[in-house]
Amino acid sequence: MTASGYVGRFAPSPTGALHAGSLVAALASWLDARAHGGRWLVRIEDVDTPRCVPGAAERILAQLEACAMRPDEAPVWQSTRGDHYQAALDRLLASGNAYPCACSRQDIARTQAERGIDRQRNAALPYPGTCRHGLHGRPARAWRLDTGRDPSPVRWTDRAAGPQSQAVEQEVGDFVLRRADGLWAYQLAVVVDDAAQGVTHVVRGLDLLDNTPRQIVLQRALGLPTPGYLHTPLVLAEGGEKLSKQNGATPFDERRPAPALREAAARLGLPDSTSGDDPAALLARWIEPWRKAWIAPFTIAR
Repeated sequence: MTASGYVGRFAPSPTGALHAGSLVAALASWLDARAHGGRWLVRIEDVDTPRCVPGAAERILAQLEACAMRPDEAPVWQSTRGDHYQAALDRLLASGNAYPCACSRQDIARTQAERGIDRQRNAALPYPGTCRHGLHGRPARAWRLDTGRDPSPVRWTDRAAGPQSQAVEQEVGDFVLRRADGLWAYQLAVVVDDAAQGVTHVVRGLDLLDNTPRQIVLQRALGLPTPGYLHTPLVLAEGGEKLSKQNGATPFDERRPAPALREAAARLGLPDSTSGDDPAALLARWIEPWRKAWIAPFTIAR
């Protein structure tokens, strides 16, 4: 722990190499940690093994190294931490905050259709709580968090997006902690690992903003601290959707990291730095502008 107490992290999923969008998130998280005088960690979020691409994690680490963004500890791999996720699930089950579920997606859709609730585009149907009070003789498929134990809206303030509120029980429902295929769900893994690594500040892309209330509910159920959050703007593809590996985002060339770093800095509203191609020197020039934009105003507000 540094004198500032700040611990940040960059947590990519190895479904492909870093591209223009993911580099923005990496740069923002690195700058926030350094501007706070804190530590910066890297975690490889590879629990969704069917989507992981062989060699992608190693390429991501090489890209970060080429950009002079070096973590202060050896990277952590989620695929090695299943025992920790099981221990957290056991705690939730023992406290009555989690339960086994026998429902398939078709079951959920049928139940919600009977209630007149249709699936919205690009959104999952809220879970209706069918198995909260028992499986009724059906075999368990997955395990869920009981969001009905505290149905009040979750409120928090994002440093970029401002005040936020979500009624998780109504808008999301009891979300999955361990999937029907036996894999650990993102929400549980990220909450357990952020706490285990002492993460105090999470800086990540805006597409993960709506994950935050679920993670806060889970943190509370496990008695874990809630980090501060900052969600950065997304880089968009030509069609207006988030730039991603699924819609053709190409990896940046780690042999020439300076142009990619400058583009990422511009996306974050940082001043142009066209002189020199040394990544470490470029990063050093952006620390103070980041501090003025994203730390000083919030310090004054407090």
